[in-house]
Amino acid sequence: MKRKELIIAIDGPAASGKSTTARLVARTLGYLHIDTGAMYRAFTLKVLREGIAPSDTENIARIIAESHVELRQEDTSLSVFLDGENVSGEIRSEKVTRIVSAVSSIKAVRAAMVQEQRRLGRNGGVVLEGRDIGTVVFPDADLKIFMMAGIEERATRRKQELQQQGVEMPVERLLKEIRERDIQDSTRAESPLIRAEDAILIDTSGLGIEEQVDRVVEEAVKLLKEREQA
Repeated sequence: MKRKELIIAIDGPAASGKSTTARLVARTLGYLHIDTGAMYRAFTLKVLREGIAPSDTENIARIIAESHVELRQEDTSLSVFLDGENVSGEIRSEKVTRIVSAVSSIKAVRAAMVQEQRRLGRNGGVVLEGRDIGTVVFPDADLKIFMMAGIEERATRRKQELQQQGVEMPVERLLKEIRERDIQDSTRAESPLIRAEDAILIDTSGLGIEEQVDRVVEEAVKLLKEREQA
């Protein structure tokens, strides 16, 4: 028996627009938004607090088994909890951003997170966003979207995000960091960032957020109508 509600997978590189799009698509459809990147960031924060090097895979594997990362929908926002503590703001810090790709590439970390993501999304009515949703977490997702944008535009978006947090950073530095992140994400052994063959490609360069959301919602509504008529 088919699910009445969809599993929607939105993948893409850093600052491609997937997080805001996923959140607003979920709100429009009345679905749960699952920010898988926030889950990896929360655990990365724990690694930092424990003083463990990203290369120390043995100790990282040990503490992932003792950690609890939880996403809670609170009104119109998604809050991230690490071992019961709300860390929604702290996980966006530069120090977390700097090593999250290295930590999230560790096999034990990905295995634990993927298991939790599948548990959260298995009944449908969810919009998951990340880098391996349509290829690893839910390869049978009802709707797969892959978002991309030019690196200069992504760096500009990241600069604006940081400015909203009161942080100033040169665009040149952000360009360098995004290039490095792209390479790490696309070449890692565990769940590399790749576009699923059946994913719809959306280039967000020059698109406003409303246009991005409308594109995804349009595809979702079309699928739901087809399912009703089947």
